[in-house]
Amino acid sequence: MTFLSDLRALVESLAEVSELDVDVAELPLALDGLSDEVVAQVMEGAAAIRRCNDVLALASAGVVARRSTRDRGQTGMATSRGHRSPAALIQAVTGGSAAEAKRAIQVGEALLEGGCSVSGPEMLEGASVVEAVAVPWHEPLGRAVLRREISAEQHDAIRRGLGEPPVDDGAESASDEAREAWTIAAEQLLAEAATLPVEELRRLARIVRDQLDPTGAEKRFAQQFEGRSFQMYLDADGVPRGRFVFEQEGAAWLRAIKDSALRPRRGGPRFVGAGEQAAADDLQRDPRTNEQLEYDLLMDLLRAGALASAEDVFGARQPGVRMIVVKDAVGVRDALGRMLAIGHTEDRGDALPGGVIDRNICANGTREVTVDACGNPLDVGREQRLFTARQRIALAARDGGCTWPGCCVPASYCEAHHCNHWHEHLGRTDIDEGVLLCRFHHLLLHNQGWRITRDGQAAFILHPPGDRPPVTLKSKAAWAWAWDPPPPPDRAGWRVGVTKTDVELVT
Repeated sequence: MTFLSDLRALVESLAEVSELDVDVAELPLALDGLSDEVVAQVMEGAAAIRRCNDVLALASAGVVARRSTRDRGQTGMATSRGHRSPAALIQAVTGGSAAEAKRAIQVGEALLEGGCSVSGPEMLEGASVVEAVAVPWHEPLGRAVLRREISAEQHDAIRRGLGEPPVDDGAESASDEAREAWTIAAEQLLAEAATLPVEELRRLARIVRDQLDPTGAEKRFAQQFEGRSFQMYLDADGVPRGRFVFEQEGAAWLRAIKDSALRPRRGGPRFVGAGEQAAADDLQRDPRTNEQLEYDLLMDLLRAGALASAEDVFGARQPGVRMIVVKDAVGVRDALGRMLAIGHTEDRGDALPGGVIDRNICANGTREVTVDACGNPLDVGREQRLFTARQRIALAARDGGCTWPGCCVPASYCEAHHCNHWHEHLGRTDIDEGVLLCRFHHLLLHNQGWRITRDGQAAFILHPPGDRPPVTLKSKAAWAWAWDPPPPPDRAGWRVGVTKTDVELVT
């Protein structure tokens, strides 16, 4: 089907909803009179049409940029129409921001680059010469945009998150192996794009980049660390303000401090001890906003310094950053003795280079968790209802956070759900029957007819109520490649070899 016929079919499908054939001022009320099912269909149809329009706009932006290059001078498309740059022309036409125009150009140029790619000599349409064009590593991203499988924002998130494949010293371009690794990484991220917010997709792409390029991760962390800063200044109204620029480890520590103090306000686990419950109830009744509580917490820390006990400031839960690294990857080092491994914070999975992991192993020690081929560690059967603290650590290592599709709640905010309910099904408190869910999705599952099942050691399956199809749940752990490898196992050199599925927790 051609582009225009496809677009026409989408519009005609939307036109079948006769209630929409009203004056535009009456459209909101007309939609309000439709059933939930029809409104959802209309929204899906509108999104599909928008993606069609986006493809046309992005391809046009790429052509505008190509025809407005500096070597064309005054004859360039943008300049001949009175604009300083192709971005300025696009911004004037669309009414969007400069950032949106620049992103449209980047994606549009990638579409042209991918669209002109051939596997061998081929006459390009409109060209006067025959030339072979190398397929760019990001070609799957452009193809997905043209097929309307991802948006421009998702394309930008994946490509910028992955960055460019590393170039070895003395080489002019990245090796074929590196480009192939980046292509496969892009394809894997495309499979995740439908279930993740753009911000989370961008973060996941950065994590994958660091896993594929641990040497580059060390350099990027060093650049972040060099750029760390804290500034205080007065704004125009004389209000004192501050500005932080963090590196990953410092940001993880401050995030852990905030989470420890404010978790009850932000939907943390309900199943806690009596002391923790009393502190949580007090915090819920506190009239201060979360932002005010965060400020007061930071000031209390600065005032108290080393004189206050952790309980005075944080209550029952002392903050800390638990880092996870695949054990067999720890020993590999470069010529300077630097660890060529990537670790991850337990919450969010942010990547940390080997140097940071090495230092924390030396300073704080490790705790080993041995898992099976599916990432499952400990069992306690019917001896107790709640999962133990050690089991929750193991669940966090396996699941990486709430396993509900599209949910990005970190592991420390999650509750452990028994797939076979403790009372109703005489379920066991075993790792292979437990799965992490945030408080919201845990309540939704129990109260709205959802179910999670598992056949032996296979994947957990989420069953919606009604006739909707089941969904396979995936681990959110950035280190899950240790037992579910993203790259084919025969691709030697892409990651440090792993022979056992042991992980170490640097606490």
